[in-house]
Amino acid sequence: MTWTLCSSGAAIAKAGTHANSAVVASGTILLEWCTEAEGFICTECHNDFIANYTILPTQIKNALKQATSSMIAMNIIAYDPTGYWTREADILMNNNYEMYAQSLKYLSIKQNQTLS
Repeated sequence: MTWTLCSSGAAIAKAGTHANSAVVASGTILLEWCTEAEGFICTECHNDFIANYTILPTQIKNALKQATSSMIAMNIIAYDPTGYWTREADILMNNNYEMYAQSLKYLSIKQNQTLS
């Protein structure tokens, strides 16, 4: 998979300004986490969003972007939380998890419904 559901920039921005610079600059690590996140989301929702991406409504694409970028951001933060200020990493992790969980819930509900 190659950054179908989100961009690396979206994930890096959600990880905050104190994210480990080596990880942020590593296309290999970020791509691996993207592949894992996209695969997990497709599996969890029982839907191949990657193969069907071009025909998805914008609302679904936005939810996929939010879920995927938040999941990758949590990996970036967890990789090296020492560069963050006190409680900053916790706040970012909680915020990203909440965005991820809400999006995944929405995607799971909407997978068999038509958006209007």
